[in-house]
Amino acid sequence: MTLVLVAHGTRNARGVDMIAALAEQVSARGISTRVAFVDVLGPSPAEVLRDIDGPATVVPAFLASGYHVHVDIPREVAGFDQATVTRAIGPDPALARAMQQRLREAGWRRGDAVVLAAAGSSDRRARADVHRAAGLLGERIGGPVAVGYVATGEPRVADVVSRIRSLTSARVFVASYLLAHGLFQQRLRDIGADGVAEPIGTHQGVVDLLVRRYYAVELASIAA
Repeated sequence: MTLVLVAHGTRNARGVDMIAALAEQVSARGISTRVAFVDVLGPSPAEVLRDIDGPATVVPAFLASGYHVHVDIPREVAGFDQATVTRAIGPDPALARAMQQRLREAGWRRGDAVVLAAAGSSDRRARADVHRAAGLLGERIGGPVAVGYVATGEPRVADVVSRIRSLTSARVFVASYLLAHGLFQQRLRDIGADGVAEPIGTHQGVVDLLVRRYYAVELASIAA
């Protein structure tokens, strides 16, 4: 069985390399892994699936379930009877642990304010996922986590940072709820926070999530 890791896609070479590195780390666990993208660049999930001989597990490497997860990926996979699509990797406690580590690497300390920065979506299910992710991170760091969006939706990350600054003297850090480097991560650098965490990226927790999604499908197929 092949794992097809499906990501959004980016023109940022560092972001593309990060997705490739994730696939390599999953492959190192003994799982045949391919990469597909639903936007910006290819190959598409359908193109990858056409090249696979046998069953495939399609894992959406998305941190929230919006249009790409609910519409694009099912459309791409339609007609491939041996392909099984798992749920998206986020939100999940493993991602909260990864964000906490990235915050620490950026200089965050307990007592500093935190804003979770997500790409954003017009899909209410995706927005609910983002707030769930913020709640999970809040449980990890022992304090409230505000939510802001980089591209779609309100409030914007910069506005949330400004509002917190007007209410407290605490330092303000941004937790990047993004998987890979790209335009959105670049935008976060210019919003005036005291620190901006790196994307979740190739954190071991992400690799573990991908592997768990894969084996859950494999075990279900054995039990069937």
